Amino acid sequence: MTATLSEDIILTPAAAGRVAAIARKQDKPAILRLSVEGGGCSGFQYKFELADAPESDDSIAETDGVRLLVDPVSLDLVRGASVDFVESLGGAAFRVTNPNAASGCGCGTSFSV
Repeated sequence: MTATLSEDIILTPAAAGRVAAIARKQDKPAILRLSVEGGGCSGFQYKFELADAPESDDSIAETDGVRLLVDPVSLDLVRGASVDFVESLGGAAFRVTNPNAASGCGCGTSFSV
């Protein structure tokens, strides 16, 4: 099985721009991995990290030449979501808008289904 381009998740232009800037500073490819792990204050939490390359079973969203990778287990929990980068008085962070989340927490990094 090979990694496939996916319509199941969206990387916004703002998030793509931020990933590209971080990747340039770290001399890495502009590839962001989103995974979902158990934990956090609501049951699941989002984890972001730069990746060197997609795994064979990843789904890929691409915006402005930047790729977002999601493994199959995580994709089931974030299908239909968008990943954005927001800056506010409270700081700057990647933000997931997830239609599958029944509830979330105030910090925006964890959710329940």
